[in-house]
Amino acid sequence: MDVIKTQQIASRPIEKVIVHPLVLLSIVDNYNRVARDTNKRVVGVLLGSTFKGTVDVTNSYAVPFEEDEKDPRIWFLDHNYHESMFSMFKRINAKEHVVGWYSTGPKLRENDLDIHGFFNDYVPNPVLVIIDVQPKELGIPTKAYYAVEEVKENATQKSQKVFVHVPSEIAAHEVEEIGVEHLLRDVKDTTISTLATEVTGKLTALKGLDARLKEIHSYLDLVIDGKIPLNHEILYHLQDVFNLLPNLNVADLIKAFSVKTNDMMLVIYLSSVIRSVIALHNLINNKILNKEHEKAEDSKPVAVPATAGS
Repeated sequence: MDVIKTQQIASRPIEKVIVHPLVLLSIVDNYNRVARDTNKRVVGVLLGSTFKGTVDVTNSYAVPFEEDEKDPRIWFLDHNYHESMFSMFKRINAKEHVVGWYSTGPKLRENDLDIHGFFNDYVPNPVLVIIDVQPKELGIPTKAYYAVEEVKENATQKSQKVFVHVPSEIAAHEVEEIGVEHLLRDVKDTTISTLATEVTGKLTALKGLDARLKEIHSYLDLVIDGKIPLNHEILYHLQDVFNLLPNLNVADLIKAFSVKTNDMMLVIYLSSVIRSVIALHNLINNKILNKEHEKAEDSKPVAVPATAGS
């Protein structure tokens, strides 16, 4: 049986997809309102601009969407609602155009190509951004794709559309950064101390670093075993990473690290002790004030009600 090879007949016009925080917040809100605690997904339209192969997604809105769980070929997307919403968004910001659509996946589905073809009527080369609203791993919760047509070398088979992955990243304007910062302050648990928050952040960062190191280790093992071809560009990047690492075998550097760590731990320890003493002092003062208040209430004369006929 001959292996049928495929060849992409379209060049890669899209090089990167940038998603803004406002889009992520809007999609998560849509999911929590419509499909929370279910196996359903939500679908919507992405608005933004395209410049030199970079798709900048700055806004989005949800679209009513239903699909049959048993037969993925049966689905409904309200295009009238989409056209009405887009006409209203266009009045607010004429620079934002339809650049594609989003799905909460969390992975590609069988009918995604059919839905993708629907958006070809509104934009020549739409992008699909899958947002993982419940991420289980550290990293960017977005995956971007666009469709290309593949033609079979065997002339008996017709060409077909396939999805091609494109890198995505999260970026924000200065105004958005300020808004996200205030939002994070509001959702932060006030019962947790600043020290605990910083330790949690460091632990999360270390977990992310550990995951990346394991990924590098597994890649190098596959290259050594000959299961995947050698990519010199990746090895050059890895060499750059190793070159930036400090030489921890130098005695002076080890001593400097130890002194710095001990100084930081001493400050953290003293801060915790002082905060505990202040909290205990405030508790004692509060109890003294309560006792004085109770004594003052007890020393007040009680008014005796007058009896009838007196």
